[in-house]
Amino acid sequence: MSASPAKLDERVARPSSMSASRAALPRTFGDAVRVFFRHGSPRILAAVVAVGLAGRVALGGVGWLDLAPFAVLVAIWPLQEWLIHVFILHYEPRRFAGRTFDFDVPRKHRAHHADPWRLDLVFIPQHVFAYGLPLHALFWWAVMPTPQLALSGFTAYFVLALHYEWVHYIAHIPWTSPLAFHRARVKNHRRHHFKNEHYWYGVTMTSGDRWLGTQPDVDEVETSPTARDLLGDRPASEPA
Repeated sequence: MSASPAKLDERVARPSSMSASRAALPRTFGDAVRVFFRHGSPRILAAVVAVGLAGRVALGGVGWLDLAPFAVLVAIWPLQEWLIHVFILHYEPRRFAGRTFDFDVPRKHRAHHADPWRLDLVFIPQHVFAYGLPLHALFWWAVMPTPQLALSGFTAYFVLALHYEWVHYIAHIPWTSPLAFHRARVKNHRRHHFKNEHYWYGVTMTSGDRWLGTQPDVDEVETSPTARDLLGDRPASEPA
């Protein structure tokens, strides 16, 4: 029998025996910000955004047209989150020609599901930026008609990426955002971790789940025994 949304939210808000560090996680806004920026990915993203904004101002001619790339990104972002979560983060090892093929990012994501309160597994792995940043720079340079708009698009993407990191992070700490939008995203993401890993893939936006059928009524979904172990080697357990 599945837990009601209220009971589910109450349950995941209590300390988990899975992680001894759960009780030490941030419980105030100031602590949440300080801990957030102790991690590499938020620092990298904040630096990229700051340099991008400064560079765009330095190029001059800032206008309403600079918002066009941001608007396009907001429109496609829910689908991007869904596709990355489903096909990259939840990738399962495959055997081919007698060898098992697995990758670092999905391995870390499986560990993240196993211990959702372990913060070093919450953030984008830093090695992703080694190829992600230059690829994005080349993409925006190729598709935008001017260097100004290319830099606007590049910067807008990483503004949304920094917001993604913040929302994902606060879903895994006890501190509660005063913003209703963020509280709704936190509830949605915790359902993915503690109710059923086959639904609720969106983190900052849920349109992708609605479009692709993975945003069901929580009361209609059974609690998954493998939400903590994505490969199903052992059952998940959460204190009642």
